[in-house]
Amino acid sequence: MSRCMAMSKLMFAGALLFAGRRRGGTTAFQLYRQSSATASSAFVTASRAHHPRLPTTSVTTSSNSFPLRASLRDLLEGGNNNARSSSSTAEVVKSTPPTAPTKAAVENRIETTTLPINDNEKTPKTQPLKTSPSSSSSSNSILSISDSYDSGNGEFVSFLIADGEEDYTDVIVHVNIKPDPYTDLEQKSHFQSFSFRSTINYNSPAIRGIFRDKKSIKVKYIVDNASDASYADAWNGASIFVTKKSTPYDADSWYRTSDTTYENGVLSWTHVHELNKEDNGDSSAYFAYFPPYSYERHLGLIAQCAESEGARVFSLGQTVEGREIDCVKVGTGPRKCWIIHRQHPGESMASFYAEGLLTRLLGLNDKWDTVSEKARELFTFYIVPNMNPDGSANGYLRTNAAGSNLNREWYPSPSPPLAADGSDTSSEMYDAPTIHRSPEVYYLLKRMDESGCDAFLDIHGDEALPFNFLAGSQGMSVWGKRLESLHGAFLASYERANQDMQAKVSYDPDKPNEGMTNICSNQIAERFDCFSATLEMPFKQCWGRPAGWGPERASQLGASVLDALCYVQPHLRDDGDFWEGLLDEDAYVEPSSKY
Repeated sequence: MSRCMAMSKLMFAGALLFAGRRRGGTTAFQLYRQSSATASSAFVTASRAHHPRLPTTSVTTSSNSFPLRASLRDLLEGGNNNARSSSSTAEVVKSTPPTAPTKAAVENRIETTTLPINDNEKTPKTQPLKTSPSSSSSSNSILSISDSYDSGNGEFVSFLIADGEEDYTDVIVHVNIKPDPYTDLEQKSHFQSFSFRSTINYNSPAIRGIFRDKKSIKVKYIVDNASDASYADAWNGASIFVTKKSTPYDADSWYRTSDTTYENGVLSWTHVHELNKEDNGDSSAYFAYFPPYSYERHLGLIAQCAESEGARVFSLGQTVEGREIDCVKVGTGPRKCWIIHRQHPGESMASFYAEGLLTRLLGLNDKWDTVSEKARELFTFYIVPNMNPDGSANGYLRTNAAGSNLNREWYPSPSPPLAADGSDTSSEMYDAPTIHRSPEVYYLLKRMDESGCDAFLDIHGDEALPFNFLAGSQGMSVWGKRLESLHGAFLASYERANQDMQAKVSYDPDKPNEGMTNICSNQIAERFDCFSATLEMPFKQCWGRPAGWGPERASQLGASVLDALCYVQPHLRDDGDFWEGLLDEDAYVEPSSKY
């Protein structure tokens, strides 16, 4: 390049840097972006003057075609002098009709920088900062997204350096939630729950360059496929959890974001990542729909129970992937009470509930109380802390490893109209449970038939309703005054023991004899003619209660269930009109989903 050409580049670069000093780095970067087309055009014109053999061409809008732009970006970002000096000629292509730049093209243009392959090379290598999922861990990426841990689920899509232009954010990151295996019965792939780690890379050009003087950067996270989730409307009013701990399994470290929004089918929130450049480390954060409960923590809980006096741990059988279906037997009482948790693996609050229940029942925290002693005298408990450890470890929302929604596997049901291969199955029955598709239910139901059942709870989490609530077996043939009264008394006692529970809001009850027999609590009520219910906890904040609903309060709710069970135990198999002796406040309240 001639001396005149070099002077032109230096003058243009100097103007940008001068503007940056007067207006700040952000303005300089905006000016650089706004001026790039004009600058490139001027550079190509100047190049033709000094290189008359260059043909008449047009320059594409891709940053790969603008080494001048890339070198100016590198100038703004800092970097190796060789990189700047080596970007001396513009890449030209054959003339093509002008087209409107796509969003992807704009993002690629903004996110590209020129870096040297090594200090000895004369030709720079262009590295895109906007990465694909397969390259999200590149050393040149400003951040990386990972879900490669127990219960992780989150797929990197793209990112964009916004530099304060949108919602005062520095970086915008797009992710997707991975779907569950396809369910033959429901004929869909569920997804909603997620958990992933985001790590800032200090070695990226942007951190060393345009963000080099910042102590923190604000990142906006966007879930692109949120509108296609299983319960998309439930995103309204949701608040995503975040922790800055080095592990996602410290339940006490999680807190809710304050700016989660769901608008026009887009779920988003922001997080400020601190940049501790002196340590040359990473600034990581974990994000989740609800804090995860790891399989390792589950095994630790099981080990504690096994070592506790008065408890016996055994396996009901193995899951599809070969994990044990752990069951904890506690107590010597005459009434058999089964409590199972986490049929739907994405509902991790159910595991925290189980931990709270077992901790109190067995005194795992070295705290003994009269209620837990009484409960062990009145009941023989069979507690399954995790019905679906495969799905939990794999980060699924509703299915096991075979793609079965376990809460639809408790009894045969009509098959869907078409099988996966397109054949007509409308006249066939969907057999359930089976040892191949749903061994978790198969083995548990077999053991329940052997032991009997007088009271049953199935512990879940609900995406939409911001309440803790109980869904009863109103639609089953066994529902009558006895079960209705037990339901009412149990809930009233539960409310007295823990104000996070309430009775007025729940799913709208099924009409008489119209309940689905393949749903767990309905099948158990019908099979054993017993008090049976599904207990749901919210992903959202608990409506009408102090803020802070999360793992700790889910654990407390699990501990409090012993009070309610002890209260109704005398009436579980009472054939008399026991309801006439109950308190007025124990009366059954017909719930509604409206609030």
